[in-house]
Amino acid sequence: MGKLCYFFFPLMISYLLFLQMETAHGSTDLIDENDDVKGSIGAIVDYSSRIGKEEKVAMEMAIEDFNSQYSDLHIDLLINSSQGEPIQAALAARELVYNHGVKAILGPQSWEEASLVAEVGNQSHTPILSLAYSTPLWATQRWPFLIQASSDQSAQMKAIAAVIESQDWHRVMVIYEDIPSAATGAVLRLSEALKDVGIEIGHLLPLPPSDSYSSLYEELKSLKEGQCRVFVVHTSLQLGVRLFETARKMEMMGEGYVWIITDTIANLVYSIKASTISSSMEGIVGVKSYLNETKPKFKEFCRRFRRKFSSEHPDEDKNEPGIYAANAYDAAWAAALALKGGNMSGRQELLDKISDTKFEGLLGKIEFHDKKLAPANTFQIINLVGKSDRELGLWSETATSNFSAKLAQVVWPGGPRTTPMGWTPPTDEKPLKIGVPGMSTFKQFVEVVQDGNNDSFKGFSIEVFKAVEKRLPYALPHEFHCFNGSYNDLVKAVYLKKYDAVVGDIAIVADRFKHAEFTQPYAEPGLVMITPAVRSKSSTKAWLFMKPFTKAMWVLTTFVTVYNGFVVWLIERNHCSELRGSVLNQMGTLLWLAFTTLFSLHGEKLHSNLSRMAMVVWLFVALVITQSYTANLTSMLTIEKLEPTVTDIETLKSSNSIIGYCRGSFVAAYLKDVLDFKEKNIKHYSSPEDYSQALTNGDIAAAFLEAPVANLLLAKYCRRFIKAGPTFQVGGFGFVFPRGSPLLHDISQALLRVSESGVLGELEKSMLTSEKCLDVEDDETSSLSPSSFWVLFIISGGTSTFALLSYILHHKLIKLHDPTSEPKTIWRFFTAITKFWLQRTRKFSRRVSDVELPGSSPNSGTLTLIQVMS
Repeated sequence: MGKLCYFFFPLMISYLLFLQMETAHGSTDLIDENDDVKGSIGAIVDYSSRIGKEEKVAMEMAIEDFNSQYSDLHIDLLINSSQGEPIQAALAARELVYNHGVKAILGPQSWEEASLVAEVGNQSHTPILSLAYSTPLWATQRWPFLIQASSDQSAQMKAIAAVIESQDWHRVMVIYEDIPSAATGAVLRLSEALKDVGIEIGHLLPLPPSDSYSSLYEELKSLKEGQCRVFVVHTSLQLGVRLFETARKMEMMGEGYVWIITDTIANLVYSIKASTISSSMEGIVGVKSYLNETKPKFKEFCRRFRRKFSSEHPDEDKNEPGIYAANAYDAAWAAALALKGGNMSGRQELLDKISDTKFEGLLGKIEFHDKKLAPANTFQIINLVGKSDRELGLWSETATSNFSAKLAQVVWPGGPRTTPMGWTPPTDEKPLKIGVPGMSTFKQFVEVVQDGNNDSFKGFSIEVFKAVEKRLPYALPHEFHCFNGSYNDLVKAVYLKKYDAVVGDIAIVADRFKHAEFTQPYAEPGLVMITPAVRSKSSTKAWLFMKPFTKAMWVLTTFVTVYNGFVVWLIERNHCSELRGSVLNQMGTLLWLAFTTLFSLHGEKLHSNLSRMAMVVWLFVALVITQSYTANLTSMLTIEKLEPTVTDIETLKSSNSIIGYCRGSFVAAYLKDVLDFKEKNIKHYSSPEDYSQALTNGDIAAAFLEAPVANLLLAKYCRRFIKAGPTFQVGGFGFVFPRGSPLLHDISQALLRVSESGVLGELEKSMLTSEKCLDVEDDETSSLSPSSFWVLFIISGGTSTFALLSYILHHKLIKLHDPTSEPKTIWRFFTAITKFWLQRTRKFSRRVSDVELPGSSPNSGTLTLIQVMS
């Protein structure tokens, strides 16, 4: 949009000028492209301004110096005044080109004038050396005969942003002169620079160039009523001086206020009366173009300039030259130097020669790239103190690190040296007015106890705000006020300036940002669906011990176990006679040997390293398998499974089910507009007990709650309800402040400190997660009982019973043949059993085959039990 303004405005004016010029001059105005270029240069300045006066003197000095140095060529300088009017500048350019035949034009200084002069130069093929600092980047493409003879100063906006950032301010007001080059050029670049460092512009205040003191008073009055106290001023010197004089009368140049000026004023501070600085501008910080004033060439220029300027303008109190004078001197020298070569074939060649000019000027090395001087990248930071200014430091795009540490001590308006806050904090006389929701469904977050006119406020949200307040670097007097209305209306009340802030369980949602801003969330974000819970039923609970492994895992484990036993048996059978015998005996020994490897190594019995190796590896695998089985089975036995009655919102919508939400919250609109529920199927509730009753009785199929309050409901009714479906992303709970509030940044930062220090977690633990479950089990179904293991018990008991019955049957048969032998045989049997268990601490190999008595053979241990029982 800014580019369009730059483009069409000069075209419209130039078209009108063209009609006027054609009528007045006819065809005699046409300039021959190939006429000889000789020595006359034109210039357009504003005699009524300080800049114009300096430029005129500097240009005349440059041409005098050039003619003195190059006596073989005399250059004439013709200067016209624009009187600060763009159309007058265009007419002056027309006169210089067509009436006086100048070969190039210097100036003017403002872009509003330069754009029209550039159009004249484009039509007449006359090079225009613009001295405007706010020239757009695309201007030289639009007007091929335009040369930007002044360095682009747009980088100064980054310097201003760096100054503001260094003082830890986060919001500023911008006051600018309401002219196209400021509105679409400098202010736009300032906005971008501030945005890059996270600084917000609270308000843009345009001032007409001819604004009177009364108009300025009304404009500043509106700024004074706000909280922000950091002002950036981008105006002309004349308007700026009137602005600061008005601000002084309104007591806005005192302590707590911050004023920052751009180069349009800062570059001319040396020309301001000392009395004006001391009375109306003291404490102002400015960013000005850097000019190396220590060079001998510049010092000699200053000496001569002061003398000439004083003689021509005795009414001016200050006669020092500034960067505008130096720039005009270098531009005039560049144009004259291009004419030095004598006759040229045409004006295009003159344009090319100016573009190729290189020399050492007052500003340093003068060299054009794409018809532009290199942009300025170094700026001087100044502070107006007493009757003049002093340097605080330099800012450069090439060295921006640790910028704040390089600045000298600043004297701010009103005299303090401590950095102002940049905004007006609440006071005991005017405390912060904070709204608190009085209709909160879950009192753990916010509870308002009304006692006549003395309401008390408590809850998690209130305590979090108090913890945040303690971590602010300043006191924050405040008052809580109960608001009995919807949450949306409470947020709008901040926008309507009824409250300065809101503290409570306020959900952060996009629609509310139209009226206010939020801090960082202090509670879990999300919207969840709560449904009644039912216990999962299993018809195979008796076989629960089999569930830790899949069928394939059981088959594989059995196979590997038998296979390992077979391998060990095959390897060891030649070393141990007990592994030989009948087929049935060998099969039993093999299986017994295989499955006991799950619990012992049998390392002393094994004779082959191969079998030992196989046994060690399998023992490790068996250890992992058994431990995994134990852990998985423990989990299955100890964790009770609850299932929701509804698993997704599509089921609710298709069945036309009734759903619930908290009264006054944003959830109703979310359910209707985002999740597409019918409005008639949405009901609101005002307490956890109402939710419990409605869900239990089937009045609603589900409730949609913000995650923090949903956790409270589930903690209170832990066995009755359950979360179901996905969590819908919303912003969580936060504190509310007006848009652009200077408190917002500090509160959010303090809130993060509360969270990182663990205080927030402690508050959650003491006030939210300590909620006790009201659901009490009325049966013992949650306790482990034999019912889960009855199959194992039957198998184990049946096996034991079978062994016992087999033993009794075997001995009854023996008693029939020899009745007198039973007591003796039974006695020997129990004696052998007793001796056997006395040796149970020995290893597997000793218990099976190496139970040796003194003087017995290696196999006598095995035969002992058999002999006793025989």
